[in-house]
This record gives sequence, C-alpha cells and structure tokens, in this order.
Amino acid sequence: MCIAYLSLGNPDWPLLIAANRDEFHARPARAACPWPETPQLIAGLDLRGGGTWMGATAAGRFALLTNYREPGHTMPPEIPSRGLLVRDFLLSTDEPDLWIAALAARAHAWAGFNLIAGDTRQAWYLGNRGDAREPRRLGPGRYVLSNHLLDTPWPKAARLQAALDALPPAAWASAPEQVFERLRDTTPAQETQLPSTGLSPALERLLSSPFIISPDYGTRCSTVLARNAGGRTLFSEQSYDAAGSAHERHDWRL
Repeated sequence: MCIAYLSLGNPDWPLLIAANRDEFHARPARAACPWPETPQLIAGLDLRGGGTWMGATAAGRFALLTNYREPGHTMPPEIPSRGLLVRDFLLSTDEPDLWIAALAARAHAWAGFNLIAGDTRQAWYLGNRGDAREPRRLGPGRYVLSNHLLDTPWPKAARLQAALDALPPAAWASAPEQVFERLRDTTPAQETQLPSTGLSPALERLLSSPFIISPDYGTRCSTVLARNAGGRTLFSEQSYDAAGSAHERHDWRL
C-alpha cells in the first residue's frame, strides 16, 4: 500500500479501510483472492517477494503495509520482503499486541516500513523509522497512512481523509464504488505543498496525488474493507493497468 485510510470505533461499522497500492507495473503480482493453502485468508500476492500489501481473514485479523520513502537509502539484497510481515501476521494465531511487540524487537532488519495490524478487538501501528519504532495501539478515530509516518499531513493524505470522512459508513458496504471513486483522485499537490523527501520536484509532484498514473509506476489496485458490528466483512479490490483503467474487480464476504 502507498496510501491507506482507516476508521476505527464506529458503533455500526467498527472497521473501515480504503487503500491504494502503488508499485512498478513490471513487478508481478496476483490479485486478491482466497489463498489456496489458506482459504480463510484473502489477500493479493507479490509473486516476487512472496508477501502481500493488505489482507484479512475470516477470523477477523487484518493488516496493511506501506513503504517508508527514503531515496538513496540502500539495504542488503538479502533482506526479506516487507510484504512478508503482512502475510506472517495474518497467518499467525498470536494476539496482535504480542505479535507486534515481538516484531518491534527485530524491525530494524527490514527496509523502512509502516504496518497496521489487528483483529476484532485491537489495532496496532508499528514502523521502523522515527517515532514509529514504538508500538502504538490505535483507539477509535480516523487515520491516514502514506509513505512517511502515520498521520503525516501530506496533501494527498488530507485530500483522501476529507473525501472519505464525508462518506456515510454504511455506503462502504452497500456501494463500495463510491469509495473507489474517492480513492481514484489524481489531483497533484500544489508546488508549494509538495513533500520534501529527497526526490526530484517532478517525482514529488507525480507521487503527490492519492492515485498515481505513469507508464512505469503507479496505482496497481485499490482495496476496500468494511466490517459491521456483527463481524461481517466486505473485502473488495479493483485492479488497474498502467493507464489507470480498471480491468479486474473482486468482492468477498467474510
């Protein structure tokens, strides 16, 4: 994932997630589906690294991950894929707080990441850069995560939060197309509001919209997760090609 909106604690819809995954178009991936060896798990699959960017299980576990943007920072080629963190959490039966605490002790072994993971009773945020190295339990509220730290006020994060805050929670499950429409915002930030992460101004501008379109790198898919108070969950994914055109859509009920 490269931008994700998370709403926790609504009495009728205690968990809502909307996210875009940005990646190089040449990196092979399988669209989200029940994993053949673990059919109670629904997630996409990075065919190169073996992990995933977001997923959920019938038991109520969920997780998503974004990369931390740090141009020029190199890591040894043998380091594990960050997507394995999402996979491993979803497959684990450990309590989320214990799993996150164990990861925090060895999080330095990965390239920069942000991870949000939880179940029907708790949600946690952990990264391995800046203040995110300390596990943080997430209380009721709305959060946005991009390629810096949780709730860093990048313009794309503010735009997406404003758009999704205005959408009634019940619409997420009854009309997920409305969520996908808001995720498909290609408006770049104004020049004076561009983040300064070490990229060229042209790249900062390209990456400053919630939805990214370019021939080599862009938004590959959007994912919507909506869980109601009864525990029923909608997991919906829309895939896109390099031109930003929708070409594959899947919906599952957990």
